Amino acid sequence: MSIIQDIWILSDTGTLLFNRVFEAQMENQLFGAMMSALNSFAEELTEGESLSNFEISNKRFVIKKMGNYIFVASCSKKVKDKKLSESLEKISRKFLENYPDDWFKSWDCDISVFENFKTEIEDTLENPVKKFWDGF
Repeated sequence: MSIIQDIWILSDTGTLLFNRVFEAQMENQLFGAMMSALNSFAEELTEGESLSNFEISNKRFVIKKMGNYIFVASCSKKVKDKKLSESLEKISRKFLENYPDDWFKSWDCDISVFENFKTEIEDTLENPVKKFWDGF
């Protein structure tokens, strides 16, 4: 079942590598920098523990740090943390399989190369527009 509405994949320096956002309320690169800063702040406060989740309005956000990457996903507050975390884990592992550290050694910093990743994870992402039309 698709439960993730939006997803952002960042380098640990805050560079936005990939995103799929349906209703952007902030410029994506700015969001990436903010998530990276929040994560760094949490690590400083907790002596190495990163921020794992938070809620705003009607959305739940889960953050997973793996290696040099920060994965952020959002969903409805109705979705349980565990389900969202499991879906984000699946996506993060798929990203690391497709783009291992060695791959980045020859990367020219063009983030458009990650656009195809959307098709790799489509089954994990909720499509609010499709969901709306399926309701009819």
